[in-house]
Amino acid sequence: DKDFFVYVQKPKLNSLHKYKLEQQKLAKPLCFTAHITNQTVTLLCLYSNNSVYQVLIPLQQDTEEEEEKEEEILSHSLLLNLSVSGAALKGTSLVVLDKDHVAVLGSVPDPGKKPKECLTIWNTKFQTLQTSKELPLGTSGQLWCYEEKFFLIHGKVLTVIMYKCETSSLAAAVGKLKDSQTLDVSSFVNWNTLEDEELGVSLESQESVALKAESRMNLRSNRSTGQSGTLSVGQLLLRLKDASNYVLESELKKLMAKASTPDLQATIGCVVTALTDRCKRNPKFYPQNLLQEIVETRDLSYSLCPDLMAVALEQKDLHLLQICLERFPDIPEEITYACLKAFLSTSEDHLKSVDVNLDSAICYVDVECNDLEVKTEILENGFSEEMEQDMCDTKIPKESQSDGESCPVGLQKAALLNAVLHSAYTETFLLPHLKNLPAQQAILFLRYLYYLYVKCSEKVNTTLPGIRSPTINQVSSSFC
Repeated sequence: DKDFFVYVQKPKLNSLHKYKLEQQKLAKPLCFTAHITNQTVTLLCLYSNNSVYQVLIPLQQDTEEEEEKEEEILSHSLLLNLSVSGAALKGTSLVVLDKDHVAVLGSVPDPGKKPKECLTIWNTKFQTLQTSKELPLGTSGQLWCYEEKFFLIHGKVLTVIMYKCETSSLAAAVGKLKDSQTLDVSSFVNWNTLEDEELGVSLESQESVALKAESRMNLRSNRSTGQSGTLSVGQLLLRLKDASNYVLESELKKLMAKASTPDLQATIGCVVTALTDRCKRNPKFYPQNLLQEIVETRDLSYSLCPDLMAVALEQKDLHLLQICLERFPDIPEEITYACLKAFLSTSEDHLKSVDVNLDSAICYVDVECNDLEVKTEILENGFSEEMEQDMCDTKIPKESQSDGESCPVGLQKAALLNAVLHSAYTETFLLPHLKNLPAQQAILFLRYLYYLYVKCSEKVNTTLPGIRSPTINQVSSSFC
């Protein structure tokens, strides 16, 4: 019935106070924000008449007498008239930045054209517009603020824009500050995030828009970081879009030479995704060594470059898949299964020509000597180590080999399978995929697991030698 109410509830005391907002002719509240200072609730309401009103609500002491009082009507006072370049700003969302600044998301009418959506920041102490930015891709009408960052939907991208509120003064409010140490009106907000976004959107497929936004969201402006010669992510992606391998390598080496920070890791993830997008568009383009170096030297994750392992599977880059399995903590079980299937289906002859890290298997997998499996042991009864060296040219009877079955796979394949066993996965989510493993590959995998189990059982501490070797628990859980 055109009446609006405010409820103040104290859950611990089980008390509820109801207030009625003073009616405003031909206007109604669209959204509000509130904060508590000195036992007083300050309520800011954005109204449909393009204005922001302030309502003060004193927190009452809960007594029986007060509960019997009639409903109190709250009066409001005008705080801001929203006007941008002489046109009324039709606000849709309001957030408080500090005691003297608020941000309003809304649209400004443009005669004969679609209204222009923009984000504005206002000084409530002096009732002035501090800065504004047009949002050409459109918004959802919602704005959030947390730890000096704006969150809003710009087009199809979740955009994060950093801001910094300086101490309110009349000079700052009217843009008169000349001190180089103080942020001026144009740099009150880091609008470069939006500029990077507009540069990068043309390079992105629709599937990777959200990922690129995640990588761009932590970028600082060149001014705030003092790196005036540094390319933004959008500029870097444009530069690398059709660059040669030499340019790619030189630019990325410059990027990786910087000190590791969360911002840098996100930027590198963004660049890797741009490279994999290019690989999908042009199958002949595949900077194998560069991708391997990036994954080996940087703490990336699957979520930062989700297409990388899919492209590696398509290119049959088993070494890169091994590195990803060892380093990425968040690989989906479907991708883990795809890697396992690729490893098992690759022939031993082909694997001998593949550069694979053997550290996890070389210390315990039996090494071939003249096409025979030979196990090195400590010999007793007068035999010395020198005598062992001459045994490679001698045919050894099967009885002298290990009591358990010899390794059913070669050294390279064993190292790749160990990478799968060492990867982070959940059995519940992996099992449905394992049921699709062809029978011959499933039997080969089980034989290798049995071989590992026997090897672990030979050791008192149930731990195989070498780096990233499977443990008895990993082998047993894989059996189950």
